[in-house]
Amino acid sequence: MGRIWKHFKTITYHKYLVGRGCFQVGLYRQGLLHDLSKYSPSEFWTGVKYYQGTRSPNDTERETCGYSTAWMHHKGRNKHHYEYWNDYTLQGPPGTVAPVPMPDRYIAEMILDRIAACKVYQGKNYTDASPYLYYKRGEMRMPMHPETKRKLERMLKLLAREGEKKTLMRIRRELVQGKTKKRTGTGGRKRA
Repeated sequence: MGRIWKHFKTITYHKYLVGRGCFQVGLYRQGLLHDLSKYSPSEFWTGVKYYQGTRSPNDTERETCGYSTAWMHHKGRNKHHYEYWNDYTLQGPPGTVAPVPMPDRYIAEMILDRIAACKVYQGKNYTDASPYLYYKRGEMRMPMHPETKRKLERMLKLLAREGEKKTLMRIRRELVQGKTKKRTGTGGRKRA
C-alpha cells in the first residue's frame, strides 16, 4: 500500500504544480486536464511497480524492459510532449516519420511540465537552472522540430537566467497571448 500512496502523491503534486503554472499563464483548461492519463490503469500501476520517488518510474521500466509501456501510452495522449508531435512526412522515403511544430500553448505547458518535474524529483536541490540542465542532458536524443526546440530553449535559458516569475510572464505574453516585442532598429524608438 505504501508505494501506491507515494506514487499517487507524487503524480498529484506534479499535476498540482503544472496546474498552478498553467493558471498563472492563462491556460486554465490545460491546467485542469494536465496528465489525467497518469491515473489510468496502464500508467498508474506501472508507476506504482517502478516507483522510486527520485525520478520517473518510466525510466526504471525502460531500464528493466528495454521500453516503457506507460510512457508510450502517456506520450500518445498528452499534447504537451514533443514526442506527440511526430507524423509521416512527404520528404524522404515512404514511411519516414518526422517532428512537426508544436502549437505554442502546448510548448508553454511542456515548459511548465519540465519545471514541475524537476521540482518534484529534485526537491530542495531544485534551482531555476534545473529544467535547462535536465534538457541539455537529453538534448541529443530529442527528435524535436527546430522551431519548437528554439522556443523551448529560449524559455528554459530565460528561466535559468531571470527566474520563474519573469519567465511565466514571458510565456503568458508570447506563447499564450501571441504577443512579441517589436524590434524597431532605432534604439527602441518607433519610427514615425
